[in-house]
Amino acid sequence: MNSKINIVLAVLLVGCALSLVNAQFQARNLFIELGKLEQQARQLDIDWAQLQLDQSTLGTNARIEQIARDKLDMTPLTPARTQYLTEGAK
Repeated sequence: MNSKINIVLAVLLVGCALSLVNAQFQARNLFIELGKLEQQARQLDIDWAQLQLDQSTLGTNARIEQIARDKLDMTPLTPARTQYLTEGAK
């Protein structure tokens, strides 16, 4: 009887040890994945800041005006070239 209890307890002990090893393995994998995701989040923050900087640089009025003059051959509007329309009487 005593040897049967010892065998059962030994099997339970091995089962618990395997469960512990499995839990530690999963915890390590989750910790590694967390590190990768944190690195990805930092990279996304850097990319977002760069995009905001690019947007503020590319959207300035001076740059848009320069492109309009150089690439589209547009000229500034002057009062001499302005035509005013009036609504006619009915």
